[in-house]
Amino acid sequence: MMANFMGYSFTETIRRCIGLCIKLLTFALVGIFILTSSPAWARNVLVAVAANFMAPAHKIAAAFHSKTGYGVELSFGSSGQFYAQIKQGAPFEVFLSADAARPQKAEADGLAVPGSVFTYAIGKLVLWSANAQLVDPHGAILRSGTFTHIANCNPDSAPYGTAGIQTLKALGLYNQIDPKIVTAANLSQAYQFIASGNAELGFVALSQVMNNSKGSKWIVPQTLYSPIIQDAVLLKTGAKDPGARAFLAFLKSKTAIKIIHSYGYSTPGG
Repeated sequence: MMANFMGYSFTETIRRCIGLCIKLLTFALVGIFILTSSPAWARNVLVAVAANFMAPAHKIAAAFHSKTGYGVELSFGSSGQFYAQIKQGAPFEVFLSADAARPQKAEADGLAVPGSVFTYAIGKLVLWSANAQLVDPHGAILRSGTFTHIANCNPDSAPYGTAGIQTLKALGLYNQIDPKIVTAANLSQAYQFIASGNAELGFVALSQVMNNSKGSKWIVPQTLYSPIIQDAVLLKTGAKDPGARAFLAFLKSKTAIKIIHSYGYSTPGG
């Protein structure tokens, strides 16, 4: 006679065990599908961001995550350095440049998705000092020359550095001030030079000091330098990533534009 287990025959017990295993396996597969398909569990969108856009980028990424569930990993630096890294195979999926030239070049060089370039911000240059008494509202400190060092980004890699040089030339002061220029690799470093006192003043992005009540500043008239058009582009590495595409779409949203404006940038059409 076949033995009984918990009131069931041996055959019935085996059948029930097999059925239970199938159910557990089904639940596990469903769980794996949910975890891998949900934005909350998707890997972060990798975004290379020009240093001038650091503060608004953090706020936009937080708002984007709250709305969509997608995470964003932000890297900050100069646009020129980022472009060199992208050419060498860096895994960035989205590129927010401080200029229009590099995103367009990325598309022309086959590194970006055709037709994905758009202007997300128009930047403004400011002359800033950590000393509350140094920079006057009209930038007359530049003509006085009563300073030892002035910080400016490398114009070869940072558009704001180019704007700083253009400003000095437009004022007819470049030759006079050139020996005093301390060249920074990017805007973050330029800001640190000034904040630490290694340079008494310098050119940075308005967004970096927009909400900073310390120091003194002169917002440079935009007639003194070429427009700082900042373009974004979807890189080929993010072409199939729904999170990367969603992030670029969100960058055009009213929520993102409001944040961008709050840091002193303008945007196309407003």
